[in-house]
Amino acid sequence: MRVVAVLLAIAMACPVRAQDTGAGDRTTAGGPTITATGHGEARITPDRATLSIGVQTEAATAARASAENAQKQRAVIDALKSLGISDQQISTVEYSVYPESAPTTADERTPRIIGYTVSNTVRVDVQHVDRLGAVIDAALGHGANAINSLDFSSSNEDEARRAALALAVQHARGDAEAMARGAGGRLGELVDLTSQAGARPIQFGQRMAVGAAASTPISPGSETVAVEVVGRWRYLPQ
Repeated sequence: MRVVAVLLAIAMACPVRAQDTGAGDRTTAGGPTITATGHGEARITPDRATLSIGVQTEAATAARASAENAQKQRAVIDALKSLGISDQQISTVEYSVYPESAPTTADERTPRIIGYTVSNTVRVDVQHVDRLGAVIDAALGHGANAINSLDFSSSNEDEARRAALALAVQHARGDAEAMARGAGGRLGELVDLTSQAGARPIQFGQRMAVGAAASTPISPGSETVAVEVVGRWRYLPQ
C-alpha cells in the first residue's frame, strides 16, 4: 500500500492552541475558539499506465544501425496502433547514436571504433490498464528489446481526494465537538477552513527488465489517498 499525504494548511487569525494533536482553544475578539485536526483516506485503483518502449540496434556503420532501428521501431509502432493506440498516445522521448570502441592496446593512442549502437525510445500512454499486457507483448514481439519504466495513474484522482477531504472534515468536527462538550459548552459556527494543493495523490512506477514474460498479468494494485485538514470553530459556553 502506498500512501500519499495531501496536507491542507489552514490560515487562522490570532490562534491559541489547545489540542495535543494540533488542535486547540483560541481566544479572539469574537470569543474563544476550538481548533481540531482531521485525517481522511480513500482507496483508488489505477486505470491508466505509461511505459517507455525502446529499440536498440548495433551494426558496423551508423547508417546500417540506424536503418535497422527505424525498421524495427516502425514495426513496433504499427503493432501498437493495431491495438488501438493512437498517434497522440505515442511520443519519442530519446534517440541516440554512439560508437562502440575496442579496448585500446599499448600501441594505440586513440580508441578503435568497431561499430555503432542506435537507441530509439518512445513513451506510450495506455488509457486502459487491462490492455497493458497486450501492449507489452506486441512491442516485444515486433522488435522492442527495452521496456525501461512503467508508471500507473488514475483518472479518478480528484474524486478520491475529495472523498478523503470530506471524511477528514467530519473527523475534525467530531473531535472539536467532543472538546467543546468536555469543556462544558458546545460547538459554534465554523470560523475558517482552507486548503492548499498538494502532490498528486497517486503516481508510482516500477522498473521492468527486458525479457519479462509478457503473458504474465500485470496488476497495478490499489492506492490510498490520505489527507489532513485543520478547522476552527467558535466555542459557545452553555
